[in-house]
Amino acid sequence: MDSLKFSTVLLSLLSLAIITQAQDPTFLYNNCPNTTTFTRNSTYQANLNLLLSSLSSNATRNNINGFYNVSAGQDPDAVYGMFLCRGDVSNSVCRNCVNFAAKDVLEKCPIEKVAMIWYDECELRYSNRNIFSTVDQDFTLFMMSPNNVTVQPDRFNQLVATTINDIAARAASAPSGAKKFAVQQMNYTGIQKLYTLVQCTPDLSTPDCSRCLEGAISKLGNCCNRKQGGRVIFPSCYFRYELYEFYNATAAAEAAPPPPPVALSPPPASGPETIRKGKGGVSTVLIIAILIPVTVALVLFCLGFCFLSRRAKRNKYYAQENDVGNEITNVESLQFDLSSIQEATNHFSADNKLGEGGFGEVYKEDPASRPPMATVVLLLNSYSITLPLPQEPAFFLHSRTDQGSIPSKEFFADKSKSNAVPYSGDEGSITEVYPR
Repeated sequence: MDSLKFSTVLLSLLSLAIITQAQDPTFLYNNCPNTTTFTRNSTYQANLNLLLSSLSSNATRNNINGFYNVSAGQDPDAVYGMFLCRGDVSNSVCRNCVNFAAKDVLEKCPIEKVAMIWYDECELRYSNRNIFSTVDQDFTLFMMSPNNVTVQPDRFNQLVATTINDIAARAASAPSGAKKFAVQQMNYTGIQKLYTLVQCTPDLSTPDCSRCLEGAISKLGNCCNRKQGGRVIFPSCYFRYELYEFYNATAAAEAAPPPPPVALSPPPASGPETIRKGKGGVSTVLIIAILIPVTVALVLFCLGFCFLSRRAKRNKYYAQENDVGNEITNVESLQFDLSSIQEATNHFSADNKLGEGGFGEVYKEDPASRPPMATVVLLLNSYSITLPLPQEPAFFLHSRTDQGSIPSKEFFADKSKSNAVPYSGDEGSITEVYPR
C-alpha cells in the first residue's frame, strides 16, 4: 500500500516536471554589452526591478497584441523596456514567455544596463536610453540551418527573397497599434513548401518598419545562402524561413493583416440590366454612348462648314481681283492718242460725223465705206453673201498701219466649233447670221 502511494506521488511529480519543462520558452540568444553597468542595490537596479515587474504583470492582459513598453525612474537612472511576442502565439504562451524572460535576463545579464534576450516565442529588452518607436539595428543575430538545399538552390534563394519581400511590405502596412506581422506559405517542389514569417515592433511607423526589414533582408545572402532555414534578427524586427511549418497557421492567419485588395475591373456591359438603372431610368453608360457620337458629328460639321466658307471667300476674292484686272486692261485698250483720232476722223470733219450720243459726237474714218441701208437689209435677209476683203479696224490698239490685209497668222479660236477664223473688218462686223 505504501509503495503504491509512493509510486503515485512520484508519477505526479514527474508529470508536473515534464509539463513545467514543456512550458518553458525555447531560448535563442542574449546580448549584454558590458560597456555600461550598474552597481548592485543602486537606484538603477531598483528601477530595473520595477520595470521587469511591470512587464510581467502587463503580459497577462489580453488587449496588448503581444507587445508592451514601459519606463521606470528618472534620468540619469531611468530604465526603458519592452517585450514582443511572436504574432501567432496565444496569450498564455506570451505571458509565460515574458515571465520567464524577466527572470532569465537577470541571471544572464546581472549588472548590464542594456540587455536583450530572445526566445522562439518572445523577446525582451531594456536600456538606459529611450528605445521606443526607434529602429534599432545596432545588433544583428544570424541563425541558420546546418543543412543546404539540393534541389534547384538558386531558384530556392530567389523564392525566399521574393516571398520575404512581399510579406515585409504587408507587415509594415499594418495600421498603428496592430501587429506588424505576416506569414506566407509557398510551393518549393511538388512535396516541399516554404514557410516564411516577418515581424516588427508595433510602435514603429510604416516607413521605419519597412526600413528595418529591408536592412534584415539585405543580409540574407550573408546569413543563409542555400540554407534550408534561417533567421536575421534585429532588436526592432526580424524574419525567419523554414522548410517546415514552424508557426500556428490558423492563429497566424487571424493575427496577420489581410493582403491589400486587388482592384477589379468593372464587368462588361451586357443585357438590358446595363442600360437601365433604378425604375426605368437611363444609365450613364447609355447617355455617354449617345452623346459621344453626336458631339463628334457636330464638331466635324462645324469644322467642315468653316473650311468651305473660308474656301468660298478666297475664291470670291480671287474672282473679283481677276475681274478688276480685266476691266483695267479693257480701259487701257480703249485709249488712243490725239493724232491717231484726228487722222481717223479727218480732223473731226463733218463729212465723217455719224451723229451724236450721250458721250458726244461720233465719227467714222471713211463714210464711203459704210454700206447703205439697202445693203444692210440684204445682208440680214440672205444666206449667201460676198464679204469684203478684211481690213484693219478703224481704231486699232497699236500704231496705225496702211490699209491692207491682216496677216494670216493672227487667229482666235471659236469656243463652240474650235475653228480658226480671221478678224472681220470694221464695216458693221459682218458675220453670217445662220452659220453652217
